[in-house]
Amino acid sequence: MKPLHLLATLVLVSCVSIAQDWKPLFNGKNLDGWEVRGECTWSVLPDGVLLGQRSHPNPDDPFSAWPASREQYEKWLYRQAWLYTVASFDEFDLHVEYIMPPKANSGISIRDLSRAHFVIGEEDSARPDLVTALKSSPAHVGYEIQLIDDRAPEKYMSGSIYSFVPAPANLQRTGEWNSIDIESRRSGIRVMVNGVFAAEFAGDPARSLVGPIGLQLHDQFTFALFRNIRIREIRHAVSR
Repeated sequence: MKPLHLLATLVLVSCVSIAQDWKPLFNGKNLDGWEVRGECTWSVLPDGVLLGQRSHPNPDDPFSAWPASREQYEKWLYRQAWLYTVASFDEFDLHVEYIMPPKANSGISIRDLSRAHFVIGEEDSARPDLVTALKSSPAHVGYEIQLIDDRAPEKYMSGSIYSFVPAPANLQRTGEWNSIDIESRRSGIRVMVNGVFAAEFAGDPARSLVGPIGLQLHDQFTFALFRNIRIREIRHAVSR
């Protein structure tokens, strides 16, 4: 009787990341796929540029009573407005081109499950699905990648991962179109401005790894221009 030979087959299983094709996140025609959050107006210009402006429903009496206290003024001044994607995203590469007018302050939000609920003056009863344990801004619920006019320098310049990693100064070109690229992975976040490395952060383990993408109008006097907003999602496939 011939001996029985047992053949052991070793199967190697690995997870492969596959970058999908780039696709437009903003179609250059309308706001399909986006949600306006707060008091603001977003317009699509004839050349496909997205213009974000603040709207003031009561321009003659924004504080309800005069004279206004400093507290009333600052509460009005720093109430934010945003434009968010309807969809949420896991791992992705994001490309955005933008112009920051003088003294403007904006940003790009990722992984913010609140969709700016707490900074636009929205009642909890209006959107109970957006109420998070931390009642704060997108920069603290998720992450905000800073966009700011560099003529008013501060700690977190354009390309910074706000409150975590400051970017070097002078990466942004004044009065010109700039590009920002954000790599969002479960292992961390990496940012480049005009093709130059700006910031990198492993992430806060207490924060969500997924969420929508948002464009910020920081205060009542901010406006901003965006174009060529596109995304490349990263999928994972199991190979043997």
